[in-house]
Amino acid sequence: MGCSKVVQSSDSGSTEWITRCEVPLQGAATGPLQGLTFAAKDNIDVQGVPTTAACPTFAYVPADHAQVVRQLLEAGASLAGKTNLDQFACGLNGTRSPYGAVPNAFDARYVSGGSSSGSAFAVATGQVDFALGTDTAGSGRVPAGLNNIVGLKPSKGLISARGVVPAAQSVDCVSILTREVGLAVDVLKAAMGEDDLDPFSRSLTLSEEPWPAEFQFGVPDVLEFFGDVQAQAAFEQAVERMKSLGGQPVSVNFSPFAQAAALLYESALVAERYEAIQHFFDAHPDDVVEPVRTIIGQGRQYSAADLFRAQTLLKALDKQTQRTWEHMDVMLVPTAPTHYTIEAMRADPLALNRNLGHYTNFVNLLDYAALSVPSSIRADGLPFGVTLIGRCGSDLRLADLGQRYHLATGLTQGHTSTPLSPAKVILPAADKRWARVAVVGAHLSGMPLNHQLTERGGRLLEAAQTSADYRLFALADTVPPKPGLLRGAPHSGQPIAVELWELPMEHYGSFVSLIPAPLGIGTLTLLDGRQVQGFVCEPLALQGALDVTSWGGWRAYLQSRS
Repeated sequence: MGCSKVVQSSDSGSTEWITRCEVPLQGAATGPLQGLTFAAKDNIDVQGVPTTAACPTFAYVPADHAQVVRQLLEAGASLAGKTNLDQFACGLNGTRSPYGAVPNAFDARYVSGGSSSGSAFAVATGQVDFALGTDTAGSGRVPAGLNNIVGLKPSKGLISARGVVPAAQSVDCVSILTREVGLAVDVLKAAMGEDDLDPFSRSLTLSEEPWPAEFQFGVPDVLEFFGDVQAQAAFEQAVERMKSLGGQPVSVNFSPFAQAAALLYESALVAERYEAIQHFFDAHPDDVVEPVRTIIGQGRQYSAADLFRAQTLLKALDKQTQRTWEHMDVMLVPTAPTHYTIEAMRADPLALNRNLGHYTNFVNLLDYAALSVPSSIRADGLPFGVTLIGRCGSDLRLADLGQRYHLATGLTQGHTSTPLSPAKVILPAADKRWARVAVVGAHLSGMPLNHQLTERGGRLLEAAQTSADYRLFALADTVPPKPGLLRGAPHSGQPIAVELWELPMEHYGSFVSLIPAPLGIGTLTLLDGRQVQGFVCEPLALQGALDVTSWGGWRAYLQSRS
């Protein structure tokens, strides 16, 4: 059954960004998402709750959940409510709604990005654990990039779109917005699956091939930031960070990708947006807000011949781009090339919205998977995100690399003070060419020396704990601050938090050579009985050191100091 009652909630004056269930719709008592809460964009059906697509006259009350909502509830997640959007999912900025413009989570003067604007705001501000959006031209990625959160745009057809008001049905995707990549993967696994009742659903085998120590990432040969020098600097920093993860940049001809992007709104392909709501649009044109009315209305002017012509051109561009993939494993682009104020967007809604989609519009047309991840906070306090783009079926590989990238930023989760969690295992365990090591201090994710692992192609496997035989000390006069881990008699200490990393064997020696005395590598016993190589400390170095065992780990100890 649906929510028993819904109320409007607002975090920004009169802006209504979420229709919240007064009593959340509870998920199953068990399941991989048990205990988590989520919100659904208001073009996704929830039984008993009006679906408006941000158009009150269009609203209807669905008799059933969208397939994706049903699967998430069965996986244990509970639905908190529904979120505001650009009307009929037509826009990348979050201002095209009669319920008000959704503000950016970091600065209310700026756009949230759209069309999944309310979903991004709810996730970034910690209102829910994750949210569903949709993504036809970037509607899940752009708001993620502008709000310091993760936006997973799966391969087309991987998640059923049955029960979703279409924008352009052949290229629509249900997208996932979270604060961390690992959770996005958990949600994807619960939501994916072929649906015989969705004509565009399909069965896909996702690649689980581990990333090599070195890989090639494509960067557009011509980069456009529309005069935003802070965004340009942030992307230059992103390229350097990708290189530190083992990536080798490759310049790619961006022209065919840009030409494909232009077809979405500047050819007969836009007729699919008109077809999606044709009967309502023809009967109630004045109930559709501008500029949505103008954009969708363009679809009326094209003939069937125009459509076939556009489709043929798209096929030709697709062939050109396929040759590009022979020279790269993944493409790296800014999620959005700049950031606009709400005032500026309303003054020039078509041109500025088009600019926001410069690096997103082509992805679904060319059948790619994509993942937007936070990259940095600009000097003006606004978030900057990057998008990893891969071939169809590369969803898990993108997530694995995206998680490594996100952890390397040292950012907090969304617009909260919560640090990023240790990474989850996304791809299968590596083979014998890799060495495994447990780190306890400055090499942990987000810590000052973590780059010594990531720049050697290191991959975080899991968070773990030592046995209860260990004590942890804060060493004196070390820069950056470092801990010393010492094993004593059985049960003389307590479990200490560690992270298990693996490094390509050819780089393991150079990593160990960086470890200064009195630290070294020895054998650690984990709480579950496993023995692994890991950081230990010479006992003599602990004279005068502060015993911080009671904190249970180096990260918790440092947080207590701040």
